[in-house]
Amino acid sequence: MALQLQIVGNAMQMAVVQLQPGQTVYCEAGKFLFKTVNVSMDTRISGPNNNQQGGGGGGGMGGMLRQAMGTAMQAGQRMLAGESIAFQYFTAQGSEGTLGFAGTLPGEMRALEITPGRAWMAEKDAFVAAESGVNFGIAFSGLRSGMAGGEGFILEKFTGQGTVIIAGAGNFIDLDLAEFGGKLQVDTGCIVAFEETVRYGVERVGRMNRQGVMNAVFGGEGLSLATLEGQGKVILQSMTLEGLANALRKAQGGDKEGATGGLFGTRVQ
Repeated sequence: MALQLQIVGNAMQMAVVQLQPGQTVYCEAGKFLFKTVNVSMDTRISGPNNNQQGGGGGGGMGGMLRQAMGTAMQAGQRMLAGESIAFQYFTAQGSEGTLGFAGTLPGEMRALEITPGRAWMAEKDAFVAAESGVNFGIAFSGLRSGMAGGEGFILEKFTGQGTVIIAGAGNFIDLDLAEFGGKLQVDTGCIVAFEETVRYGVERVGRMNRQGVMNAVFGGEGLSLATLEGQGKVILQSMTLEGLANALRKAQGGDKEGATGGLFGTRVQ
């Protein structure tokens, strides 16, 4: 049963979802907006993948222990990623139900279709809501890449079957790496999501010569860019959280980047 939804709005979009009787979606705590009275709401620590694993772990104390350990591991991973440790589950009771979700920043939303052969990766904080058949997980792009990129190496991973709703800042642009020779260099803060077939990495911008230092000091990008390589689709956003925070700080008369751009500027973390 496909998830029926409509993404509405401009500067700050929201997703209005129509649930069929018995259909369930879940969201990260803080992304829920409204619901009709026949839609039940349940807050849990465990994600849907943990519930499925626990159901197959056998009965008795051993099965309960494995399920508890799986729940604790998932919660710990989400805490490490800076995500909420709890999910809110919504189920339509008796008749069709309506509910709404939104992101936390001015920008767009997108519905992605997840299938057993088509998983997606997303930057942390991109997740809004998903069908119960979609598994939410945490993936690690590699310690070296994450440390060099400055945006962290923790990604959200969506597997299973169903629709997942993500959100980002500013406007989205959809790209197919095959149309760009199979590789793109991207500001680390501009990445929203990409298919699992795309390889994520970080590489140095130019050499450590005069021009390389000029790019780093005055270009505002630091010394490294994220790389997206291989075959698959990519979603980028026009606004970065860091850029938005610095613009607000500047408007309030606080510290700002100044003439030297990103390497020596004072930035909001």
